[in-house]
Amino acid sequence: MGGGGEGASGPELSTDNVKGIVLALLSSGFIGASFIIKKKGLRRAAVASGVRAGVGGYSYLMEPLWWVGMITMIVGEVANFVAYAFAPAVLVTPLGALSIIVSAVLAHFILNERLHALGVLGCVMCIAGSVVIVIHAPQEQEITSVREIWNMATQPAFLLYVASVIVIVFVLVFYFSPLYGQSNVLIYTAICSLMGSLSVMSVKALGTSLKLTFEGTNQLIYPETWFFMLVVATCVLTQMNYLNKALDTFNTAIVSPIYYVMFTTLTILASVIMFKDWSGQSPGSIISEICGLIVVLSGTILLHVTKDYERIPQSRSVYAPLSPSLTTRLNGELLKHIEDEKNSDEEKALRRQEMY
Repeated sequence: MGGGGEGASGPELSTDNVKGIVLALLSSGFIGASFIIKKKGLRRAAVASGVRAGVGGYSYLMEPLWWVGMITMIVGEVANFVAYAFAPAVLVTPLGALSIIVSAVLAHFILNERLHALGVLGCVMCIAGSVVIVIHAPQEQEITSVREIWNMATQPAFLLYVASVIVIVFVLVFYFSPLYGQSNVLIYTAICSLMGSLSVMSVKALGTSLKLTFEGTNQLIYPETWFFMLVVATCVLTQMNYLNKALDTFNTAIVSPIYYVMFTTLTILASVIMFKDWSGQSPGSIISEICGLIVVLSGTILLHVTKDYERIPQSRSVYAPLSPSLTTRLNGELLKHIEDEKNSDEEKALRRQEMY
């Protein structure tokens, strides 16, 4: 049996958990690289059309490099999808920290977005915290039907969580996004993270259904399977749209950590409510997992506060880095400066286009 019990608090990993870990690590590598490839595509599209995705442009859909990044992300998401079918979300989701490390390092070398010494320390903390989580992670529950997951999804506590997420997302999309989306990095990333927590629960349900189907127990005959598929599609499309806006408006090395912190926290909360991942675990294991998560989140925050990031204003002729102060960043207070001479070739081409 792959579920909780005494083995859930022990140090040994089940075969399913090992498969989930490997798939999650591969997923993080692909997704981390896709951030960089997609941003290069977004920059090229902005140079060619003069309209950025952050202000409603969709010219990136005609840019081949953006599609390479999109395909890379899809490969990573597929690996992540399968990982959730083998291991609990409490284990799989924190391993996404690797995607932050990949994107931060690649951004340093490819996008000239500087990674300082404390940023390196943040990467080390992410890795260390992830190792602690893996060691103390719960075992995957044994589920024999998608209807078991449906019963979990319709319990009052989780329905309250879903209702709260939907209300908050609507407020962010229709009120805060038009007013503060271009100046506050939390708006777009919050929408992505909230929808992401629901998509992960549905992905786990759908992945488990397909796994059972391939093992000989057909779950496609149940309407619940198709409902979870619809939720996955809706949430992923929303995430993709607002992630594009966040990447095009703010520095990649800032979007990635903030998105990861919010997404991980909300996903673990949703999973604990819906799947009761900590049921059957010893208090020591739960505390160790929480400590590991805090170390990972602290590492991503350290990456955040030690990195300068850029905001592209609507005029697009001047780049306005925000203050290194975390408070100033979160409030979206702009401090306009002279353009950095180390901007990429694509950014220089964009400015030349503006001059003419």
